[in-house]
Amino acid sequence: MAYVPAPGYEPTYNPTLPYCRPIPGGLRVGMSVYIQGVASEHMKRFFVNFVAGQEPGADIALHFNPRFDGWDKVVFNSQQAGNWGNEERKRSMPFNKGAAFELVFMVMAEHYKVVVNGNPFYEFGHRIPLQMVTHLQVDGDLQLQSINFIGGPAPPHQGPMHHPPFPGPGHGHHYPHQQLNSLPSMEGPPTFNPPVPFRGRLQGGLTARRTVIIKGYVPPTGKSFSINFRAGPSGDIALHVNPRVAEGNVVRNSFLKGSWGSEERNISYNPFSPGQFFDLSIRCGQDRFKVYANGQHLFDFSHRLSAFQNVDTVEIEGDVTLSYVQI
Repeated sequence: MAYVPAPGYEPTYNPTLPYCRPIPGGLRVGMSVYIQGVASEHMKRFFVNFVAGQEPGADIALHFNPRFDGWDKVVFNSQQAGNWGNEERKRSMPFNKGAAFELVFMVMAEHYKVVVNGNPFYEFGHRIPLQMVTHLQVDGDLQLQSINFIGGPAPPHQGPMHHPPFPGPGHGHHYPHQQLNSLPSMEGPPTFNPPVPFRGRLQGGLTARRTVIIKGYVPPTGKSFSINFRAGPSGDIALHVNPRVAEGNVVRNSFLKGSWGSEERNISYNPFSPGQFFDLSIRCGQDRFKVYANGQHLFDFSHRLSAFQNVDTVEIEGDVTLSYVQI
């Protein structure tokens, strides 16, 4: 059962270094690039480049370069016609050697906004038109867990109810050997760094093929958190996902007509560890929920609430920090 990303959400999991790949549909205002990884224990430098082309010597619109060299700092620059521009430096180091991190580049009209572990870090004004940027490069003293392009193009011929997460021109993606009506969809706008507890309404209710994306972080002292798919005023919970970090379990259940059902616990691996980031995709199928973590199948949960369309709220609470939710 292959993982199918929702439109506008283009992930690559566990990519090898050096990383250099096209940005799906090109760069545009409203797009975000999420990079999750772990800094090397012996980290000296790494870089992220937004590049105009893939040939050697291509212009670099943004060069992001943390340096652990006794004068810890992050260097920002651009390169045009082989020449570096004026360096901008921030003498602050948001990365820790050996520690997991989440680095986000938000593409704004005037600048790139850089966010590290949920905290705004720097804004780098555009020196090269962002429409010229085609590729992303990453290399250096780090290990990559995932790179996600969010706000990319939606596939063509979507129904009238679907809107891409962000407006903007783009090239339609084609999904070979796949019926469009079997593709997942995301209806609502994304929420960045929402507070916990989180409550989001599923506009139009839960429909088959609908996908909920949750990106977050388990604090080092985290013990437990939960994700609930709740159905209206009845109080019914169609799916309750409860990572119990201290126990190493991921408990699933339902709460129907005032009673909890039978717990399900079997998983092949556990993505919820203290001090780690996770990337969760929860897709509603006709007969079950299909849940993926970091691109790997985690578990299925057969529908116990037959009228799953009545689910209208997603709740997230407990020991978790959220960086991105889209429902």
